[in-house]
Amino acid sequence: MNVNAYKTLACCLLFSAACPLAYSAPVEAWGRVNMHGAIIETACAIDTLSRDQTIEMGTLPLNQIARDGRGLPQLFAVQLVRCSLIRHNASLSNWRHFKITFDGRNDAGLFAVDGQAKGVALEIIDDKGNVALPGSPLPASRILAGDMRLNYSLRLVSNQQVLHPGNYTSALRFKMDYY
Repeated sequence: MNVNAYKTLACCLLFSAACPLAYSAPVEAWGRVNMHGAIIETACAIDTLSRDQTIEMGTLPLNQIARDGRGLPQLFAVQLVRCSLIRHNASLSNWRHFKITFDGRNDAGLFAVDGQAKGVALEIIDDKGNVALPGSPLPASRILAGDMRLNYSLRLVSNQQVLHPGNYTSALRFKMDYY
């Protein structure tokens, strides 16, 4: 046999010996799923689409705020689902009412904004005309069994400071109290 034949044979033996190693070891992939939740006694659940909302306020001319003191309202809703009037603990009276509280940074009774825009804040009004104050509950409303849609409007208003154009943002929270 010549030298090339030995080299070819040696390469074939080397690769054939390594092939079982490549196919015999199982490939393992690991992952993890995290979850969280809570069990609470409450009259209603908040629909998942209502929990975190982004409301696009649009572009507003500065002269409209200067002239009218406010922009156009943007509508949004909080959807309550699976409302029940009966409590799990029979020794407690049934659910009858709820209050919703909107909270955020206070700007003279309005909701403050961040960003380059100055002289403006946000106002929230419910469908009965009640104006929400940061951290204060709106008047009580009756709980109805089933699903409920709570309608609100959000608008940009003058906070009586000097107006400056620019972008703005705000983060508001809400909580529900049932009794």
